[in-house]
Amino acid sequence: MEVLSINPWNLKEIERFNTHTETETNEIIESVDARFQTWKRSAFSERSALMHRVAEVLMTNTQKYAEHISLEMGKPIAEAKGEVEKCAWVCRYYADHSEEFLRSKVIETDASKSYVSYEPLGVIYAIMPWNFPFWQVFRFAAPTLTAGNTAILKHAPNVTRCALDIEEIFAEAGAPANAFRTLILDNDHASKVIEHPLIRAVSLTGSERAGVAVASTAGSVLKPSLLELGGSNAVIVLDDADLDAAVETGFKSRFLNAGQSCIAGKRFLVMDSIYDAYIEKFKAKVEQLKFADPMSGDASIGPLARVDLAEGIERQVNQSIENGAELVCGGKRDGARYDATILKNVKPGMAAFDEETFGPVAPFVRIKDLNEAIELSNMSSFGLGVTICTGNAERIMHRISEFDEGAVFINELVKSDPRLPFGGIKKSGYGRELSADGIHEFVNAKTVYVK
Repeated sequence: MEVLSINPWNLKEIERFNTHTETETNEIIESVDARFQTWKRSAFSERSALMHRVAEVLMTNTQKYAEHISLEMGKPIAEAKGEVEKCAWVCRYYADHSEEFLRSKVIETDASKSYVSYEPLGVIYAIMPWNFPFWQVFRFAAPTLTAGNTAILKHAPNVTRCALDIEEIFAEAGAPANAFRTLILDNDHASKVIEHPLIRAVSLTGSERAGVAVASTAGSVLKPSLLELGGSNAVIVLDDADLDAAVETGFKSRFLNAGQSCIAGKRFLVMDSIYDAYIEKFKAKVEQLKFADPMSGDASIGPLARVDLAEGIERQVNQSIENGAELVCGGKRDGARYDATILKNVKPGMAAFDEETFGPVAPFVRIKDLNEAIELSNMSSFGLGVTICTGNAERIMHRISEFDEGAVFINELVKSDPRLPFGGIKKSGYGRELSADGIHEFVNAKTVYVK
């Protein structure tokens, strides 16, 4: 079988790749497990040195990797470069901190000695999405390998060149053979790998539907899983906020990566007294977005990664308008391109409120106060994060626990940072990536008791 890489800017085929056969897949899994038997005994200094070299390879070849990202999934080249640089950051972060995070934890008991030892599990299988084709992988791979595990990547088929790039990066950095491998599989065969007896755990970043499938398969064979799924983050703008700063925060949150981000602001809850002024300023910034060839350097927004994704956004916008939302600007599709769009007078029950809008659409909801903002923010099946723009952060601090979210960001867009745990609740998934929490997801916390 083959998988195709299609340039979403011009819809031309870039490259074809042969998928791995069942025999090849099993051979790769076995070789990665064989490497684990030695890698698990490697010193932290060796793992740290590897991650520093990986970061160097990324930074030396930023332009090449950014071009592959832009060609395969359509983000502007400047954003693609930023993504590669962030990958180097997470590699350096775990190179510098993994030994500290995994140091045995002494616990005082009636034993002469008792402690918890953190030990690697084995081969960890990652199923990753197309929207941040490098970052999603490296935020998994950096803690996984520095913990002493080995890793197998099954990437989204439309970013297969990026997947092969990442395997090559580890090889160029001098990683032991088969410490990190890429499997080329279509989506229908991805979950079967979970059942292989040498796979010890699985990490998925993807859709709710994929999460259900992966969790069900992993549960059926008693293997741990980490799910980072969708989000429908609210951006709450209170009337005491700095209006211009709040517009800038909301704008970046919505249109980075053409809105194709789980943590993007997807529902704008704005207080009545500043509602019209906020939308007017927001619209002015939208009108400055330039849609151009992502490789040109002129683009400030690119196409969506596939035509079907643009069609899905088109459906959500049209259904919302049919149900009473008002189109302020945008609302047109051409192939994989969907114009940056603003909807106002959006209410619960409309697709733009109830569903995750994974594209450049900003739905605006009028609210009367903070109580209503919290109620509407929580009126979602997702729980990844929320942004609150206010001139009085202290009053929000007293109500943090009322938000059903994995993260609360005040006067800043929700974002992932290697130093902070990242993940959600409800249908946004479970488990945490990044920080110390992320490296602890795929280790065995072994209790040791000596009398």
